[in-house]
Amino acid sequence: MKNFSVLMSIYHKEEPAYFDKAMQSIWDEQTEKPSEIILVLDGPLNRELYRAINKWKGVLDDVLKITRLDKNSGLAIALNTGLKKCQYEYIARMDTDDISNEKRFESQLSFLEKNPNIDIVGTYVSEIDENGEEIKPLVKFPLTHNLLYRFFSKRDPVAHPSVMFRRSFFDKSGPYPVDVLLAEDTLLWYKGFLNNCNFANIPYIGLKFRRSSNFYDRRADKKKSINLLQYRINTINKELGYNYLANIYAIAYFLISISPKYVKKIMYELFR
Repeated sequence: MKNFSVLMSIYHKEEPAYFDKAMQSIWDEQTEKPSEIILVLDGPLNRELYRAINKWKGVLDDVLKITRLDKNSGLAIALNTGLKKCQYEYIARMDTDDISNEKRFESQLSFLEKNPNIDIVGTYVSEIDENGEEIKPLVKFPLTHNLLYRFFSKRDPVAHPSVMFRRSFFDKSGPYPVDVLLAEDTLLWYKGFLNNCNFANIPYIGLKFRRSSNFYDRRADKKKSINLLQYRINTINKELGYNYLANIYAIAYFLISISPKYVKKIMYELFR
């Protein structure tokens, strides 16, 4: 198999135990191990996180490459910093509170090797809670580029922490956009589609996505929601040629995002 990088970012609110589980899934449990793990420290961390990172540095030595930002700058800037450090053609994303299933990287590498026209491939995901208990066994996404393009008129077409990029994706799209706070993945998919990147998913549950109790709180930023609504209607939907239904979906998503937590939870369960 090809050499590949894993790109991660961590900041002070992350849980050391979740980070440890994520690293175990990347290294101890994978059938194809990464050639390098790029970990961006997004600002100063707490003692427990430093301890967890140092433990893995002792295990992985030069495989784990750590880059430090002086202040918390947000995920887009952290990932763009890490992208510059990635040496290999294939770059897998991973969040520090999720768990990759054992054949995730093997499956994605094999798919990209067999499909040289594809720039990014994601996977199905399952969802777990704070304790690692499964709360949703399967979240499916469309598999082919044309279906994913249409799906993006409603919501994101791939699960960001499940994807593996070919470097050509960023050659075409550019780096993670910073135009809308906390919406770097949605804007990146827009840039990808706009610049003729080819998308795919594979029908394999590659990731256990952690949906903890603060999941909905993190999506309660009203300013971010307004900015994303405006960007969706005025830029994404216009530039990608989506019809009026896409604007209705954008407004519905906005209304859900500013709703009380219990409403968000119900709607998420219904439409995820």
